[in-house]
Amino acid sequence: MSAAGDIAVVEVARLLMGPLGAGAMLVGGLLATASSANASILASSRINFAMGRDRIVTPQLNEIHQRFGTPYRSIALTGAFILLFIVAAPINTLASIGSFLHLVIYGLLNIALVVMREAEPSEYEPSFEVPLYPITPIVGGVLSFALIYYIESTPSLVGATIVIFAAVWYLGYARSRTEKQGLLSEYILSRQEEMPDAAVDAAESVQPTGDNQFRVMVPLANPAHETELITLASAIAKQRDGVVDAVHVITVPDQTSLSYAADHVSRIEEDHRSVLDDAEADAETFGVDVETHTIISHRGIEEVFDAAADHEADLVVMGWGPDSGSRVEGAVDELTSDLPCDFLMLKDRGFDPERVLIPTAGGPDSALSVEIGELLQREFGSELTLLHVADDEQDGREFLEGWADAQGVDAELRVETGDAETAIEAAAEDATLVIMGASQRGVLSRVLTGSLVPDVVADVDCSVMLAERKRDRGVLERLRGLLKR
Repeated sequence: MSAAGDIAVVEVARLLMGPLGAGAMLVGGLLATASSANASILASSRINFAMGRDRIVTPQLNEIHQRFGTPYRSIALTGAFILLFIVAAPINTLASIGSFLHLVIYGLLNIALVVMREAEPSEYEPSFEVPLYPITPIVGGVLSFALIYYIESTPSLVGATIVIFAAVWYLGYARSRTEKQGLLSEYILSRQEEMPDAAVDAAESVQPTGDNQFRVMVPLANPAHETELITLASAIAKQRDGVVDAVHVITVPDQTSLSYAADHVSRIEEDHRSVLDDAEADAETFGVDVETHTIISHRGIEEVFDAAADHEADLVVMGWGPDSGSRVEGAVDELTSDLPCDFLMLKDRGFDPERVLIPTAGGPDSALSVEIGELLQREFGSELTLLHVADDEQDGREFLEGWADAQGVDAELRVETGDAETAIEAAAEDATLVIMGASQRGVLSRVLTGSLVPDVVADVDCSVMLAERKRDRGVLERLRGLLKR
């Protein structure tokens, strides 16, 4: 119930129940009003927070309080607007304006339901479906907008002004900064040939024009490797004119509630803020933009996958932890999910990109390894060596020359015969960094024959980086596996 509704209830109680009952209801009404106001402030601040994340307003609103773990800037801004409105207009007028905006929102929510059901985006998997669709949302939308007719003219005019201001704000400010595209316009533009020209023109007129910056996300769990991971991520972001997204993932036991952990984050991990401060300072030495976030979770690497998808990362650079397995994907994820973006996993023994060895047998993961090697080459002047292990040296030479030419890479070519693991380990003696593409083999072939990646990681002396390209594969392909790497 809104604050205006609470006050109305108190007035009715005063007339019907007399002074004593009215007094009791007054206290209850004040408590209910305080509760409603507190809920409204907190809910509104989260809307500001989400708008900052999507760059509809400044991302500086996303700043999380070091001690309390709350979006304090969003809460402060919401509170400031509430105080301004209280001073500027009577409570009845404010309640009417609020009712106008709520009806607009309710109407748009009903329209959004229809859009979601018709567009059927891949991530839309509702656990409940409204009955009598599409009659229910259509009637709900029409009634919501129709009820605006009964609101007084002045509040309606103010509410309409706010709606118009929001549209102007998007077109004049947010459109050139945000990368988020509305589902309706995306649906229309994907079916331009079937849609009326007016609808296509309208969708194009509101389409975001913000630059799609290359985003490198760095999950930070171990401060000992923060510098190396941020250095690698910053070098890549600099060469791609991108941004570094440093995410400190704090894992708490299942028996610890996330709300409690957020309120006592400094007690759980005393240096949690210093990790992000150090990351920000290291990234700024490369002259790249850096964003920092703290995530409190009951999960480890699973949270990294979710964060990469939520932050729309193009590349994740993370340390090689004990729960990472021989691939970025764990055994369960192998059957149930796809990588949300490209991944690099660094087994850190001191990050030194002077001489980079890239073993390859072709494939998208090896292509990603070469791309990363070239970025390091441009940033640090790295010497690249491509290594191919074949049964026949001549055939191997022809393959490697053709593959390197297709990649357009400036690198020394090296062909070896015999055991792949032995050849890689021998070549790595002269390298300061090894970049390997992840095996494309599926579950069955990996279970039967194993993977040489963990053996190489364990046996070489330099740092090893595992590169895996984002790809969408079905369960059957995962089980069957590909024989090449």
